[in-house]
Amino acid sequence: MEDCGQASRVGRRTVLLAVSGLAFGAAGCSTSHPPPTAAGTRSTEAPRRQPSAGGSTPPTLPSATVWHPSPGDVDPQVKLRAVRLVEALGTWHTGEQGMAAARRRVSALGLDPGLAGSAKPVLASADEAVLRVVDAQYGGILADTGSVLVVCRQWTRRGGTVTAGGTTVDVRLSRARPRWTVTALHPADPGPAVSSLSAATRKVLDDSRIALPPAARADVRSGHIHPTTLGALLDLAGTYRMNVSVIRSGHPLYVFGTSRRSDHPRGRAFDVWQIDGRPVVDPATPRRLIESFMRDAAVAGSYNVGGPVLLGGGTSGQFFSDPTHHDHVHVGFRI
Repeated sequence: MEDCGQASRVGRRTVLLAVSGLAFGAAGCSTSHPPPTAAGTRSTEAPRRQPSAGGSTPPTLPSATVWHPSPGDVDPQVKLRAVRLVEALGTWHTGEQGMAAARRRVSALGLDPGLAGSAKPVLASADEAVLRVVDAQYGGILADTGSVLVVCRQWTRRGGTVTAGGTTVDVRLSRARPRWTVTALHPADPGPAVSSLSAATRKVLDDSRIALPPAARADVRSGHIHPTTLGALLDLAGTYRMNVSVIRSGHPLYVFGTSRRSDHPRGRAFDVWQIDGRPVVDPATPRRLIESFMRDAAVAGSYNVGGPVLLGGGTSGQFFSDPTHHDHVHVGFRI
């Protein structure tokens, strides 16, 4: 199997968390539209900043929000640790920009300030910024180590111009006391867009039923996604509305905890965290919806379909389930 077979597993934990906000409130929405309220994607919108008295008023950035894990998360503390770091790095007021200030924000979380040096994609040269988390998904979760893929959107202001962007950051963690610590950051690197897009590429980018976060959209525009992968996205979009979390960049190069190469960096896989508006991780999401999506992914040509449900049938090893895939559906292709 491509994305299964981890060294050990962890049990579920109950969420008993009191989440405090960061600057602008900590971030967390699903798109540039008002965030959903389903478990795992709930957010609390911070008040919009008021214009300053006198003089011209700079353009207003979107309001910040607070991302919350789902009650169904395998280990919500791991995700919170990763998310709060990315939020702190990518959100700042006027006068708080720059590497030195970013290092101070990281240090305030009790983490190594040197981590800021690996976060340049969210440390743009801007007067102020707001970062919102789209989704926090496991790239891998073992007993003592983890990978959390923090999918985010970011708005920056330089003078009178507001620019929308975002990325995906693979946050690596290890178990420590009193809580997990972050050991490394690996931001997505989609590469430049190709000058001529294929017909399938244009269809995926234009399909309103395929929601792509910034890094995944850039992956598609880079021309590095295999046509079979693009075709499966379009096939599934004929039946479902999908929120994609990761396609190629921002995902671990190897299946977490193994020496096997992942299909993601080769443009041969995608992950879906929300189906028809229902988060995969949410215990309230009907199992039949997830099962139906997984089986249809297999029909679309996937040899390696992973999710929170272990399905029977299919070819040998076609379906799998483990803690890492408790919060998304993995769809991989052997090409």
